[in-house]
Formats: sequence, structure tokens, C-alpha cells
Amino acid sequence: MTKLYPGATGDWEAVIGLEIHAQVISEAKLFSSSATTFGAEPNTQVSFVCSAQPGMLPVINEECVRQAVRTGLAMGCEINLRSIFDRKNYFYADLPQGYQISQFKDPIVGEGEIAIELSDGSTKIIGVERLHLEQDAGKSMHDQHPTMTYVDLNRSGVALMEIVSKPDMSTPEEAAEYFKKIRSLVRYARTCDGNMDQGSMRADVNVSVRRPGEELGTRTETKNVNSIRYVMQVVESEIRRQIDLIEDGGTVDQETRLFEVATGTTRTMRSKEEAHDYRYFPDPDLLPLEFSQEFVDELAAEMPELADAKKERFIADLHITPYNASVLVAEKENADYFETLLAVTVDKTGKPVSELGKLVSNWITSDLFGALKKLGKTISENPVSVENAAELLNLQVEGTISGRIAKEVFENMLESGKSPETIVDEKGLKQVSDTGAIEAMIDEILSVNADKVEEYRGGKDKLYGFFVGQVMKQTGGKANPQVVNQLLKPKLDG
Repeated sequence: MTKLYPGATGDWEAVIGLEIHAQVISEAKLFSSSATTFGAEPNTQVSFVCSAQPGMLPVINEECVRQAVRTGLAMGCEINLRSIFDRKNYFYADLPQGYQISQFKDPIVGEGEIAIELSDGSTKIIGVERLHLEQDAGKSMHDQHPTMTYVDLNRSGVALMEIVSKPDMSTPEEAAEYFKKIRSLVRYARTCDGNMDQGSMRADVNVSVRRPGEELGTRTETKNVNSIRYVMQVVESEIRRQIDLIEDGGTVDQETRLFEVATGTTRTMRSKEEAHDYRYFPDPDLLPLEFSQEFVDELAAEMPELADAKKERFIADLHITPYNASVLVAEKENADYFETLLAVTVDKTGKPVSELGKLVSNWITSDLFGALKKLGKTISENPVSVENAAELLNLQVEGTISGRIAKEVFENMLESGKSPETIVDEKGLKQVSDTGAIEAMIDEILSVNADKVEEYRGGKDKLYGFFVGQVMKQTGGKANPQVVNQLLKPKLDG
């Protein structure tokens, strides 16, 4: 159901589309052999081709073509066996050719659909219009000199995949979830690293408003948004701005806008160009790109397991809750860490994966992620080794420590860097499983609390927790809960 936005004169709908630019993972640029390493000194990764020297001709990088096809397969889109590179003509200081080599009418990847999950538990299908390959422009640097702009051409010619959605979104949440889903897909497919802070993934956000059921309104395009949170803010800001503007008697201009992080609003950059303004025409230096269905089938056979399939497997085979599975597959690093830790824990305990999946997933999503959040670290910065984490879980599985003590040991591991076995030995935290000792404690507690025993036997079942608590108190929380329950219940039921 489409969300309605109230205005002074009635309700409005928002229509949202995203154009996501994802930098292809490749060691060379799209049409030259120049390197693509992030953070290199300005203008140190520039060839005669990407600096547009006279007489230089582009040569297609086959790996970039493979990466685009892999991405199309990951999104479930149609793969076009024949596509054409076009020249998109415009002048800008960091575009030395005076045109960008892109694809227009005949892209390498065609239509498809992406399913996103929303916070209310519902699923929405977002259409993908196309994915096309294009070369990136350079970078203008306005803060290096008081009167001049410098240009860094390291990015000039870097391969980009532009993934264009259909205007199927209507809320900030939908736009954010779609962006996250695309980011997850390219990271799992290993076609883009998704590092938005390094500029390797960003979005142009298209927003328009209309009265429910009416024709599409005039849209604006906010360029180069490099954060999921900022995408949501752009959508919220533009919806409110456009509604207020129209209701005050104004009209929305079709224009390109920029997002101001400090204010959370957008501002005008320039009037929006139409396709004919770019004077697209097929690049005369590049033949049509053609490949066989066998080429596509080979790439499809090599595709890694993607997030949705991994989530289903975790739930079905490892008996993990849908929530935990969603958390674990949200980032590829999380899923990789979980599967590595599970494998090591299986080796240590000798238990089957089906028995350990729930324990390991609960520990990661609760204890580990909670600790990392407090420390301000990511899973890749985790201070606890997989070996030590597996040993901690093994101590719990074999009954050496309880779940409560495991949390105490883990906190100590984070602070000291010591192994869990060392901490348990030094602090005397081993769980008491001696049935004779525990039975003697229970007999003493029942004798001292005879009145409560009678109350329990008279129907006050909640007193059972009191007796368990007394045993745990006497053992400093180290009594094996399973042994306590096995011995206490028959004695109380008497």
C-alpha cells in the first residue's frame, strides 16, 4: 500500500527511483591498463587513454564485462548478449575527453526485480530498469588553492556499473532497503566492495510528488549521495520541500540538486539535462559488445551463494531464527565470520552443525555484536580470535562453565586478551557438576526452608525458582543448572 503524505490542501504520494553507481572491482580501468587503487597520490594512475591524449583508442577490459554480467545475474536480471557503448557528450573540467563513454539504449543488463523486506515484516518488489557500464570522470579539488581548482584524473576511466531502478518506491525506508539490498548483492557477488566512504558506491536520488492516482509530477535528482542514512534524509527533505512548494503556489523545477549534510536538506546545483542534451551516439572507436550464452552460463555456474539463499539455508539446516539469520547475512563479513566460527566450534566439540548453529548464532548476534557496538568496532576489527571464541563456546557445551559465567569470561577476554581457559582457571570459574556435592546442598536447603517446601507442595509452583536460586547462591553461580534441576525436582515433589 502506497504511503500518503499529508499537506495543507490534502494528501500526496511520493514517487522515488535510485540510480546507483557501483565501482567495478578490477585491477585496471574500463578502457585502459591504468591501476584503480584507492588513495593513490593524485594523477599517478593516469594513462594516455584516460587523459584523452590525441590518437589514443579505448580497449575494453574483459574483467569489467564479466563483473557487470555477474552483477546482473546476482540481481536476477536479463543479460543482453549484445550491447553498445555510446558517447555522452558534456564539458566539465575533470572530463578530459569532453564526453563520457557510457551505454544508452542498449545496456549490458536489462530488466529485473529486487525483493526488499520492510520493518513491518512485509515484502515489496522493486523493478530494475537496467545496468549499464560506463567510465567515471576525474575529480575537481576546490580546496587546494585559493584561486584555482586542481584536477585529479586517477578516477578518470574507472569502470562503473550504473544500476537504474524503476520509480517503484514511495517511502524513505523503501529507498534505504533497496540501496542496502543492492549493496549486499554486489558485495556477495564480489563485483563491488560497497565502500561508500571511499566513493565506490553512491546513489542519485530521484523524487517527485503527486496527488494520489494522478500523473507523475516533476522530479528532481539529488547527486552523489554516499550513505544509506543520507538517502533517507534526501527523500524526506525533497518530499516535504516539493509538497510545501506546490501548496504555496510554486512549481517544482526539473533540476539536479546536492545534499547538504550539515542541514539535512538539498540545494539547487543546475537545471536537469535531458537525454538529447547529451547528444548520445554510438562510440565510433568501440564495436558492439557481443558474447555468447555459454559465456553467461559459465559465469552463472561460478556464482557464490547469495544472501537470500544463505539465509534460507541457515534457517532450514542450522535451525537459526529468521531474525538471527537476517542479521548474520546482512553483511558478507558477518556471514563469513559465523560460518568460520561454527566450523571451528564443530571441530572442538565434535557436535554436529545442526546442534551448534543456534548457540553460535545467538552468541554472535547478542554477546559479540553487543560488545563490538560498545567498542565502536566492526566484525573485521574483532579483538577476539575465532579460536578463542570457539573455545569459549566449547567450555559452555561441555558443561565446564554456565551461560552466565560464559558472559563474564567473554568480558574478561575483551579486556585482557587472555584465552577463555586461562581466565576460567585463574578465577576458579569452573562449573560445579558433582552430583554428590549438589545433592547435599539441596538436602540442607530443603531442611532449612521446610515451610517453603510445604507451600510449594501445596500448589505454589513459583517457589521452585527460589530453591534453584538458593543452590546457585551457595555455589557462587557455578552449579550446573541441568544437574540442579535433575536433583531438585524429584526431592521437592517428594
